[in-house]
Amino acid sequence: MDKWDIFLSPYEQAIQELKIKLKGIRKDYQVNQQTSPVEFVTARVKPIKSIIEKANVRNIPYDRLREEMYDIAGVRVMCQFEDDIEVICEQIRNRTDMIVVEERDYVTEIKSSGYRSYHMILKYPVETIDGTIVILAELQIRTLAMNFWATIEHSLNYKYQGEYPPEIQRRLQNAAQAAQLLDREMSEIREEIMEAQKYFSKKRK
Repeated sequence: MDKWDIFLSPYEQAIQELKIKLKGIRKDYQVNQQTSPVEFVTARVKPIKSIIEKANVRNIPYDRLREEMYDIAGVRVMCQFEDDIEVICEQIRNRTDMIVVEERDYVTEIKSSGYRSYHMILKYPVETIDGTIVILAELQIRTLAMNFWATIEHSLNYKYQGEYPPEIQRRLQNAAQAAQLLDREMSEIREEIMEAQKYFSKKRK
């Protein structure tokens, strides 16, 4: 366990720093009296059991985990509107404190399951007492509707191990289509929603 604690320590530090920096984007927009594309940010380090299981399935040697397993550190950014995803992506691409090494667009190239999200694999330097350690982190950017569907599907996938009963599979597909329609409808009335939110915020002050 001590070795795992030492190995995972930079990842724990990385997700805390990334959360602060990504929340900082939201704060910058607010300070400049602009609507932020960032709604909220969550992060986690993959549990040891999950790391071991994935390493075994993908034949990743333990001494290559840092180079070959990109999602030990996972950060998720939620936004209100689908168009916000590209705005956030552009913000990330332009930063100098992290490097985008790969992008996976599951928003336009929707998975067969119905899953939608935008993934970025980042190289992120962590300063430790032993020097700089560069880790890989997975950043997922998605709307609230995408996140709701993905959270439910993840729970069901864990229960059924991907082998869904036909009725569950059908309903998941229907729900994915409904979530996509919700995103489209919200985008159509985006300006109205943003004006209403500004009005509500002023009334609360």
